Amino acid sequence: MTGGQIGNVDLVKQLNSAAVYRLIDLQGPISRIQVADVSQLAPASVTKITRQLLERGLIKEVAQQASTGGRRAISLTTETDPFHSIAIRLGRDYIQTSLYDLSGKELASEYQPFIYQNQQQLLDGIIAHIRQFLAANQAKLKELIAFGITLPGLVNPETGVVEYMPNTDIDKLALSDAIRDNFGVECFVGNDVRGMALAEHYFGASRDCKDSILVSVHRGTGAGIIVNGQVFLGYNRNVGEIGHVQIDPIGDKCQCGNFGCLETVASNPAIITRVNNLISQGYPTSLANVESVTMAAICEAANNGDELATQTLLRVGNQLGKAIAMTINLFNPQKIVIAGDVTLAQEILFHAIRRCIENQSLKTFHNNLPIVASELYQQPTMGAFAMIKRAMLNGVLLQKLLEE
Repeated sequence: MTGGQIGNVDLVKQLNSAAVYRLIDLQGPISRIQVADVSQLAPASVTKITRQLLERGLIKEVAQQASTGGRRAISLTTETDPFHSIAIRLGRDYIQTSLYDLSGKELASEYQPFIYQNQQQLLDGIIAHIRQFLAANQAKLKELIAFGITLPGLVNPETGVVEYMPNTDIDKLALSDAIRDNFGVECFVGNDVRGMALAEHYFGASRDCKDSILVSVHRGTGAGIIVNGQVFLGYNRNVGEIGHVQIDPIGDKCQCGNFGCLETVASNPAIITRVNNLISQGYPTSLANVESVTMAAICEAANNGDELATQTLLRVGNQLGKAIAMTINLFNPQKIVIAGDVTLAQEILFHAIRRCIENQSLKTFHNNLPIVASELYQQPTMGAFAMIKRAMLNGVLLQKLLEE
């Protein structure tokens, strides 16, 4: 048998195991007969795969009451408690680390400031943080099966190589390999906004649809696009740089080098800077009396009828709406999810976004299109966990666990 054929056999094995595991995870309790029926795999194949999954402890048998009153049918469901993973959200100046079981239940979490000037400091710092976190949570830890890391910047999620990060010099940082070599466990690395879009699809606001767009307004502005249940990636494995859509050709210079990008108007620093400038020019506002102008303070003021805060957020909504309308015309999503502190004033913001979308996208695409707030924005490590979940469902991590 040639190498190519061996590779194909392994891939088929991985895909078949994943198909069975996915059905049990998403539709369990489910019988073997139902699994064979839905997956269209031969009953003998299903029996073999379920035996392997049972032996590895990844699924378990549960007795269900038979509807006919006869013998109780044996069904299958996934086992999640014994399998743990560590999910990390790396920010520009912080690191948040969580311990999850395979159901997505958070068992421990830690937030720490983390300043890094270059690639080596970044790598050494992450490894040190992980060691410290493992030591602190040794009593809770069962079988560690994977790490997930999300970060701002461009990442190849297939190789785990970081190609670019804002404010840091990066030269093809093989982060996934480095973590695996240090801890002997698989590691999945991805962009923070794309990871959050996936998390919303699996566990949050867009779990009821296959096509959605998440727009995140934070230090920058980014998007994660889910097409048919998968993160849409494109040629260089990164799609969703909505923050660099040009909104105003004579606008401010962006860190990317262009002028008038959405990020220069609709990101937390841009919004706060604008409000502070207006206050310094003498515009009347209740925000002149707050100790520090934050996004939360701006949203609260707007919700209480403050004119300056309201007009600022309407302007942000208009600019976001323009960019979102473009993505709606391109991708025809079933739902738009907005993430960030700006959603604290969602009635004002969403109204402006909706008005723009209605004026600037196809009617059949925006008719009855829900615009909703992220459900997981306050759980920043869920994006990293979602990549581990995906690796179980597509068989990449699942197959490695079965081969151990």
